[in-house]
Amino acid sequence: MYFALDYIQLIYKEENKRGDYSGMIKFDYRNADALVVGSENGLNLSQEFDNYKDRIAEIIADLNKRKDKPGQWLQWMNLGYSEETAWYVKEYAALVENRFDNILVLGIGGSALGGIAVTEALLKPYWNLLSKEERNGAPRIFFLDNIDPDYMSGLLDVLDLKKTLVNVITKSGDTAETMAQFMFVKDRLEKELGDDYRKNIVATTDQRMGILRQISEQEGYKTFVVPDDVGGRFSVFSAVGLLPFALVGIDIDEITNGIKDMDLALKNTDIRENIAAQNALIQYLMDVKKGKNISVMMPYSSKLKYVSDWYVQLWAESLGKDMDLDGNHVHIGPTPMGALGATDQHSQVQLYNEGPNNKIINFIRVENFDTNLEIPKIFEYTGTGYLGGKSFNDLMNAEADSTKVALSDYARPTVTITLPKVDGYNVAQLLYMLEVQTAIAGELYHINAFNQPGVEQAKNYTYALMGRAGYEESAKTLQTKMAAV
Repeated sequence: MYFALDYIQLIYKEENKRGDYSGMIKFDYRNADALVVGSENGLNLSQEFDNYKDRIAEIIADLNKRKDKPGQWLQWMNLGYSEETAWYVKEYAALVENRFDNILVLGIGGSALGGIAVTEALLKPYWNLLSKEERNGAPRIFFLDNIDPDYMSGLLDVLDLKKTLVNVITKSGDTAETMAQFMFVKDRLEKELGDDYRKNIVATTDQRMGILRQISEQEGYKTFVVPDDVGGRFSVFSAVGLLPFALVGIDIDEITNGIKDMDLALKNTDIRENIAAQNALIQYLMDVKKGKNISVMMPYSSKLKYVSDWYVQLWAESLGKDMDLDGNHVHIGPTPMGALGATDQHSQVQLYNEGPNNKIINFIRVENFDTNLEIPKIFEYTGTGYLGGKSFNDLMNAEADSTKVALSDYARPTVTITLPKVDGYNVAQLLYMLEVQTAIAGELYHINAFNQPGVEQAKNYTYALMGRAGYEESAKTLQTKMAAV
């Protein structure tokens, strides 16, 4: 066991040893350094930053140079500046204001996870249980992000579809899960509303192509666009996310301001000043040099719980690849995991501390919660009396700090991202920083971070099993393989 507690006050006191931008999220990597967790499990980060400074500068400059070129799948880097999209979204939200009690989002993967993460972070806790007055007149919001028939039928049984706006999201328009959901919901809407059902549907899809675009034009649905060269897992700041956010009253200008400020900071090609580059390099080197091939995302905020789910898709689908850019079979990619502090201190941290030392833990910490909640001064005659008069806010951050130090005692590397508070500006910064971090990591791994051939294979098999035209031969082959298992 490597005891780091005595070192914490002695090392890395210089400001340029950590990403720290006034008014923005902060990044602290001290507990991933060899001086804290030992040379076997930690990195000499000062040396590694020097070793990779030219490569990182090249990657950052190249990403920003390529982002406007078609076919590079980097248009997500421009979404914070899309004033036209924001204007159309706000206009439509104002048009339908007070018309609906519910928003029902149909989508899967990147079409839903970003929306869930941001709405859970920014809306009042237990939003859908609040009265309309407590929601300031804004509708409730529900995401159908799976095709479990029990959950689908259960949700539709409790929603008044006449007062529900359905936002169906799929860029290709042929995502089997989403289109099956939509077919079911559209059928129910039409039966309950007759010809007026179209007013209860808004589609977010490709601007020109695809089945959903064709259906939308034939049926006369209001539509929004998933931009070209924006993959689903990078689409949260397009109309995919902005439309649901605006419909429930979230300030999307605050979100775009956060993106733009973080984008400006992350254009800095100096790794010592770029927190996305720092964490991309740390995660990469922990994997390839130290065998830490599991990346845990652990926010100490229930509002940020679903950021972990969003991160899992972003990291897994972007970096888990068979082939590198030279066509070599490499089978690389770290495995992301989600956790929640302090809940998972009581379910996973035992494994983190004493199990295989194959993880790097990413903590997310919140400086200022919306509510200051004091623990009553009762039970003072018992062993828990010390808690009285303290706040839950203090307790939550004490849990985060103590877990971080305990992990370092066991030579487990961690990094910490700190948000001043959970609001649109800071959550947007966090998500955009993680997107850029992922793009930089992809370049370090020398893979294409923007395709997903492994996902497409399973999609094609599903088409075959469900009888889609053109997949007959695949269906025969698949049935043979399944019979042989």
